[in-house]
Amino acid sequence: MGLDIPVFQAYRGTSPPRFASPAELECAKVLDYYGIPWLYEPRTFVLETDDDGRVIEAFTPDLYLPEQDLYVELTAMKQSLVTRKNRKLRKLRERYPDVKIKLFYKRDLERLAQHFRLDLAS
Repeated sequence: MGLDIPVFQAYRGTSPPRFASPAELECAKVLDYYGIPWLYEPRTFVLETDDDGRVIEAFTPDLYLPEQDLYVELTAMKQSLVTRKNRKLRKLRERYPDVKIKLFYKRDLERLAQHFRLDLAS
């Protein structure tokens, strides 16, 4: 994607993050600015398997905040894809009821961008 990745201070991963979108990068910058420890896509949750145990569907949240034990998923996509993501989140919550996850929609990201003067353009 060609994003200019800064050196993060609060990032807790072992290899540099490879962000899928500008929104993910900007959110990571805000977390880092405030010294909030975070990881990028540290875990994939299996949502569905076939009869042989092979993974049919899985979900990897964008960020994890270890001090809050909270996963964060960001979406700035069109509504038809958001509906699919919401379905995956429902499945995740059913299969892993103890996992805390928060989904930030495009409107949430736009408010965040306004407040922090971020560039979330794709």
